[in-house]
Amino acid sequence: MSQPKLTSLKRRVLRAGGWTLAGHALGQMIRLGSNLVMTRLLVPEMFGVMAIAITVSIILVMLSDLGLQQNIVQSPRGDEPDFLDTAWFVQIARGVVLCILMLLLSAGLYFADLSGMLPPKSVYASPDLPLVIAVYSVSAIIYGFQSTKIATAYRNFDQRRVIQVGLISQLCGLIIMVIVGAMSRSIWALVVGALVSSSTTTLLSHMWMRGHVNRFRFEKEALRELIAFGKWVFASSALYVLTINGDKLLLGAFVEAEVMGFYIIAALFVSAISGTLGMLFSNVSLPAISEIARNDPERLREIYNKLCVPGDLILLFLTGFLFIAGHWLITLLYDPRYATAGNTLEILSLSLFAVRYEIARQAYLALGLPHYGTVMSAVRFISLCSLVPLFYYLVGTQGAIWGIALHSLAAVPIVYKFNAKLGLIDWRRESMTLVALPIGILLGLALNFILVR
Repeated sequence: MSQPKLTSLKRRVLRAGGWTLAGHALGQMIRLGSNLVMTRLLVPEMFGVMAIAITVSIILVMLSDLGLQQNIVQSPRGDEPDFLDTAWFVQIARGVVLCILMLLLSAGLYFADLSGMLPPKSVYASPDLPLVIAVYSVSAIIYGFQSTKIATAYRNFDQRRVIQVGLISQLCGLIIMVIVGAMSRSIWALVVGALVSSSTTTLLSHMWMRGHVNRFRFEKEALRELIAFGKWVFASSALYVLTINGDKLLLGAFVEAEVMGFYIIAALFVSAISGTLGMLFSNVSLPAISEIARNDPERLREIYNKLCVPGDLILLFLTGFLFIAGHWLITLLYDPRYATAGNTLEILSLSLFAVRYEIARQAYLALGLPHYGTVMSAVRFISLCSLVPLFYYLVGTQGAIWGIALHSLAAVPIVYKFNAKLGLIDWRRESMTLVALPIGILLGLALNFILVR
C-alpha cells in the first residue's frame, strides 16, 4: 500500500473513530440520564423484568446471526445492489422467525408459571414477564426491515449519519418512555420506549441514510456467499451472546427481582464502557484491519498493535479505578435505595480487564479466521456456566457476581496463543500499557481518602 493510501486510511480511521466514540459516549449519557429518570418513576423490580425480556431478545438475535453486517463490510461485493438486497431479504426473514420464537417462549413461560415449574421468587415467575416478551417481540420484525445503508456506511468509514440516527432514535425513545412512565408508573413505559426507539432507527435508515435503496429480491450466488461466511459467525455469535448475556439469565434463576434490579444498575456502567470500546473495535478496527490485510499485510502487526493501545489504556485504568471507588459513583448518582449496587459495580469492574482482547476477535474476522473467535466464545461460555453456579453455591449472591466478573479471563491464554501464531504480539506494547492499571487504583484510593475525610 502506498504512503498516500496509508495516510488516507489513518485519516478515515481517526474520523470514523472520533464519530463512533463521541456518538457512543453521548448515547451512553442519554441512556444513563434515562436510567436516572426512570428509577425515580419505577420500582427496581420492573428493571429486572425488562432486563430479562431484552436479554431473551438479544440472545435469540445473536443465536441466528449470520454476520450480515460484517460480511457487507469485508466482502468485495459489499457495494453491489444484488448482494445488498439479498442480505436485506435474509435479514427480514430472520426477523419474522425471531418474532415467532419470542412469542412461543412467552407462551411457554406463562404456562410454566401456571404449572408451578418456575422458582416462585425468581424473575422468571413475574406475572408481567410473558406479556412483556410477547409485546417486545415486535422489535425483531422492526429491526429486520432496517436498511443495509447502515452496513455500507461502516464499510466506507462513514459513521457520521449512523451515529446521528442512533442518537435521534434514543432521544425519541427516551421522551416517550418518560411521558408514559409519568402517566402510568408501569413497566410498559420501558417497553413502549424501546419499540419507539427501534422504529425510529429503521425509518431513518431508509429515509436519511445515503446509499442503495433496498428491494425485495435475492441472488443465489450472493446467498451462497452469505451462508459460507455466516456459518462460523453463527457459531461464534451464539456462544458469544450466551456468554455476555448469560450472567443475567443465570443470576435471574438464583436471586429475587429486586436484587436483579441492583445488578442491572451496576452492570449499566460496565456495559457502557465495554460497549463503547466494543463498538470502536467492530465498527472501526474491523474495516481498518481488513483493508490492511488485503493491501499491505506486512504492516498488519504494526497497525493491529497501534489500534490496541487506546483501548488497553482506557480499560486498564478504569478497571483499577472502579474496583476501588465504584461505590462512590452509585452514591453520587442514585438515591439510597440503590446503594447495594455500589459494591456490585466494584466487583464487575474486573471484567473490563478482558474486554481489551475483543479487538483480537475483529482481527480474526478480517483475516478470514472466524473460528478463532468461536473458540474464544466457547471457552468463556464454559467458564461462565461453571464459575457462577459454583461460586453461588460456595459464597451466595456475592460469589455469583465474582464468577461473572472473572469468567472472561479464562479466554486470555487462548488469545495469546492465537496472536502468537499470527505474529501479532508486541510485548513492549503489552508491558507499557499495563501501567494504566496501578494508576487507576491509586486515583481510586486518593478519591476514597478525600471523600472519607
